[in-house]
Amino acid sequence: MSLYGVLRSGVSGMNAQSNKLGTVAENIQNANTTGYKRASTEFSSLILPSSKGAYNSGAVTSTVRYAIDDPGAISYTTSGSDLAISGNGFFVVTDPKGSPYLTRAGNFVVDGPSGNLVNAAGFTLMGYSLANGAATPSLNSTAGMVPVNIASMSMQATGSTTGKFSGNLPYGDAIIATPPPDPAGTFSKKSSLQTYDNVGNPVKLDIYMTKTGPNTWEVAVYNGNIPGDFPATPMVPPQALTFDGKGQLTGPSTLGLNIPNGSAFTLDMAGMTQLAGEYNVIGSANGNAPTAVKGAEFGTDGTVFAVYEDGTRVAAFKVPLATVASPDNLTPKAGNVYEASITSGTYQIGFAESAGFGTITSGALEGSNVDIGTELTNMIEAQTSYTANSKVFQTGSELLDVLMSLKR
Repeated sequence: MSLYGVLRSGVSGMNAQSNKLGTVAENIQNANTTGYKRASTEFSSLILPSSKGAYNSGAVTSTVRYAIDDPGAISYTTSGSDLAISGNGFFVVTDPKGSPYLTRAGNFVVDGPSGNLVNAAGFTLMGYSLANGAATPSLNSTAGMVPVNIASMSMQATGSTTGKFSGNLPYGDAIIATPPPDPAGTFSKKSSLQTYDNVGNPVKLDIYMTKTGPNTWEVAVYNGNIPGDFPATPMVPPQALTFDGKGQLTGPSTLGLNIPNGSAFTLDMAGMTQLAGEYNVIGSANGNAPTAVKGAEFGTDGTVFAVYEDGTRVAAFKVPLATVASPDNLTPKAGNVYEASITSGTYQIGFAESAGFGTITSGALEGSNVDIGTELTNMIEAQTSYTANSKVFQTGSELLDVLMSLKR
């Protein structure tokens, strides 16, 4: 056996164990890092050709692997912008230069200067804007993604387009032979419904109900913002509602009109009845006055809702998930992010809760998958092996000194 081979084996062993100690140290210091994936050092023997009379000592090589596909524990937080993935997938993020990466670190906060959602390592969360309708991602590309920007969810107003008006009309009300519009402006019942034009101005709809026959009522709608319009100028010609002998509506159930400076509006009255009871109606309409964003909410499918001060929620972005064929072969980068490699495969893009992707939980974070007890055990093993290999090197060195002394 060559003494140089002994020295080579000792050095090789110490280098390999040094690498193992390095991964152990990295794991321990990142035990509390959100979304961190444990590194490990795998060993492989390197055998050199030997003859019967002399053994040629080989060496050991080491390879660092990452348990990227191994999930960490989910813990809940008090921040609604903290996001955790349960199951398959990664968030798509970009660095300040716009280069895309994958990460499981979902500790996002709103960046003051830009308004983007940025995690603790400074990477920006990417998603699809829903401003122009549903998102259609490229299955193998991050093209079309934009930063999820809370600041872009600015004050907005939505014009009313639909409403509902339902309830009971008293069967016993007196019949009024001449319904409005007429000079007297007579009617049986009146209610109002709040709607909005396209810029958020309130438009009050005054709804006049007049009993014109045993099973017939007439509905007339006026612009309540202009009190002088009643009874002369209804917003739409009055419409008759007819009921059967059981008090159920049989005639037209919708009424269409145009909101001034707004949109076409359809009032659904399918729930009206004429029964022996009191006048009891309820109504609603969509649309809202100008209101500012007070926050954002995240759906389990990745939809980001802008929450406005009046309580309305509007879908603004949809956060996709990405994966690769072999996640453990992704290339780790600084900041707890990964990029695709030849061995990992290219990105596949989709949405949470579909096509094998996991779910997104708001107000939660995925912790590191490091087990401190296991790492301390690995550290002791590496330390013991390192010491033993150093003894091999020391012994070989001493034998080499003896050999060199013989030559002298």
